[in-house]
Amino acid sequence: MNSTVYLYVFDSMSDWEIGYLAAELNSGRYFRQGLAPVKIVTVGIERTSVTTMGGLKIMPDIKVDECSIKSTDALIIPGGNTWTEAVHVPILKFAEMCLKDGVVVGAICGATLGLAQAGLLDSRWHTSNDLAYLKMICPSYTGQEYYKAESAVTDGRLITASGVAPLEFSVHVLKALDVWSPKTLDAWYRLNKTHEPEYFYELMSSNQD
Repeated sequence: MNSTVYLYVFDSMSDWEIGYLAAELNSGRYFRQGLAPVKIVTVGIERTSVTTMGGLKIMPDIKVDECSIKSTDALIIPGGNTWTEAVHVPILKFAEMCLKDGVVVGAICGATLGLAQAGLLDSRWHTSNDLAYLKMICPSYTGQEYYKAESAVTDGRLITASGVAPLEFSVHVLKALDVWSPKTLDAWYRLNKTHEPEYFYELMSSNQD
């Protein structure tokens, strides 16, 4: 079963927030045996070049309204400086449709502000960069009772994360897509979090069982 991950790209996108995830999905180097790497399709507001916060230029593969997504796929929405602007309404409507259809939606940092403004966090467990900031930026947001002060939170098919937690965000998305064994996921996370070499050897041997 081949999955596709749709990655939303836009001007000012926080490119480092999806670095771990994109590399592992595209390479498939630690995937369960027999699983092919995931295809990453970049989705833009238009098919025109965007410039990330790191200055990288990306030409989107498709526009939002060209996106045809299956339940085995995922939509990844990175942070950026423009999430309170109306330009992102199309992707937020698309994210709402994905959640209704049981598609994994992963949002990190500023993207959680967009979801909050769209009312998508009012009745789902979630996190963001800070609850007080979220309430200040999104006056219509009423989901504070579902807010968790954690690095990353999964509620059903929705994954949200703080902007300082790209590693934890990646773990939650990889777990939701079920492309790695639990041993691989644990060793990979511990290696990148602690930098201890013992976890490198655990990672290398995790898919040999």
